[in-house]
Amino acid sequence: MSPLAHSLLRPLRWSERALDAVIAPVVFTAMAALIGVITLQVVSRVFFTAVGWTEEVARFLLIWITFLAATLAFRRGRHIAVTFVVDALPGLPRRLTRIAALLVALGFLVALVNIGYEYMQVQSFQKSASLRLSMTWVYAVMPLTAAIMAWYALVDIVALALGEPPVHAEEPAA
Repeated sequence: MSPLAHSLLRPLRWSERALDAVIAPVVFTAMAALIGVITLQVVSRVFFTAVGWTEEVARFLLIWITFLAATLAFRRGRHIAVTFVVDALPGLPRRLTRIAALLVALGFLVALVNIGYEYMQVQSFQKSASLRLSMTWVYAVMPLTAAIMAWYALVDIVALALGEPPVHAEEPAA
């Protein structure tokens, strides 16, 4: 890697790792909370009177877990992709095709940020049934995670433009 590419990519990749370092424990904690809430729901329905808020909390946790975990999967290149044509291309055309695909994804993610923000605003007056929580907080996950994935796509575009592989291409398969 050239010194210029290294100096440009180092802070970008650091920001990706920092985001991952925050998101991964949040997803883990939310999963543990989801298990606890569902367990409470089942136990209370079987042995006592059902606890009313558990279904709503479980639903909201699942929504947030899904979107946040999608950002982790996006950074690691774990989303479904058909790459046999791109993989068959030689060096420069492969890199340009990957950049084009990331630009399309970036366009979609930027649109999702805007649409998610608008949807958040439209639903801001609504309150959840049990918790009386503003639905803005539930829908906030969509523009938030789309912005994070857009950042990841932008970092990958910069890396590919500098001749470096994306982060997920560098990491060993688990």
